[in-house]
Amino acid sequence: MLQLAQAMSRLGTESAFEVLARAKALEAKGKSIINLGIGQPDFLTPQHIVEAAIKALRDGQHGYTPANGIPQLREAVAADLHRRHGVTVDPGCVLIVPGGKVTMFFAILMFGEAGTEIMYPNPGFPIYESVINFSGAKPVPIPLLEKNGFAFSAEDVLSRITPRTRLIIINSPANPTGGVVPRAEWDKLVAGLEKFPNVAVMSDEIYSQMLYDGREHVTLLGYEHMRDRTILLDGWSKTYAMTGWRLGFSVWPKALIEHATRLAINCHSCVNAPTQFAGIAALEGPQDEAVKMVKAFDARRKVVVEELNKLPGISCVEPGGAFYAFPNISRTGMKAKEFERRLLEDAGVAAVAGTSFGSYGEGYLRLSYANSTENIREAIRRMDQWLRTLPKAAE
Repeated sequence: MLQLAQAMSRLGTESAFEVLARAKALEAKGKSIINLGIGQPDFLTPQHIVEAAIKALRDGQHGYTPANGIPQLREAVAADLHRRHGVTVDPGCVLIVPGGKVTMFFAILMFGEAGTEIMYPNPGFPIYESVINFSGAKPVPIPLLEKNGFAFSAEDVLSRITPRTRLIIINSPANPTGGVVPRAEWDKLVAGLEKFPNVAVMSDEIYSQMLYDGREHVTLLGYEHMRDRTILLDGWSKTYAMTGWRLGFSVWPKALIEHATRLAINCHSCVNAPTQFAGIAALEGPQDEAVKMVKAFDARRKVVVEELNKLPGISCVEPGGAFYAFPNISRTGMKAKEFERRLLEDAGVAAVAGTSFGSYGEGYLRLSYANSTENIREAIRRMDQWLRTLPKAAE
């Protein structure tokens, strides 16, 4: 028998893809499935972005690129961050990567090892906890509670820091909850972190352009004295419906960019050339399609929340960002995993159990409203019909 490294037993997965596989298997057997499980925009990449990639291929952009990304794209990222957030970023501190997960992998591996602690949001993107475990560090959850709109409490975060804490991971707007951290909590966190100068922060801002009802996005790069220990994670996947292009970017402190680039060289060499030219077109070209997509998500968000709150045994707070609702299912009497399974098998609706995003997700379900309003309404109609057959939910 082959003997694997022990670290492989600590590596988790992303359950949304497992739910997708089960949903596809049921569809193959002829069952009608509505998928509200996968976190992927149901829009095509805007055409001018596609054309930029095609042109790059026709122009002969077929070779290796610099490990940290082509200069034009890194400059475009810096300009975009200045335009959106008013922050000045050195393009030399920008690293272009094949998707957002690479940034979190690099940051966690850079700081995580046996005897250290890394804090992460719970419920949160499952890869955080998975890779922390893989690195040998101890994962320390930051509870995100419904009563706080699924935003962190700065006081709570600061109280969990120990001499072993190396890295804190923050995500706003958040997956899976749609929670948005208000500026007041960011201000308190940043002020409190002055007492802990050796703790780095990775700020996952991949949903930064998906905010509703006039909510403000606060970037950690906006705090000048945090620049020397802040790692920014962002990219094109969500904003420009480019999930399959595998293109992301990160901004690193000057003291860390060389280490991050060396990890890139060891890991993937570089990001493919035509995709990088598409990335430039996305940032510098018209933003109409991206704006239109967020407006569509906003309209669906309102439908999802209104309709979920009509269901027996279900309640749902309004998400402030991203494209996820995180309804409370505790009154149905079912655990989250059982609810996920039965909802798919009995009602033909694919969604993801809250526990797939951490232990604090028990009693919740993640629904992605990156689907048509028609499909969303039909999915919730099916949920309603199914829930009314359950004694506890109907009470």
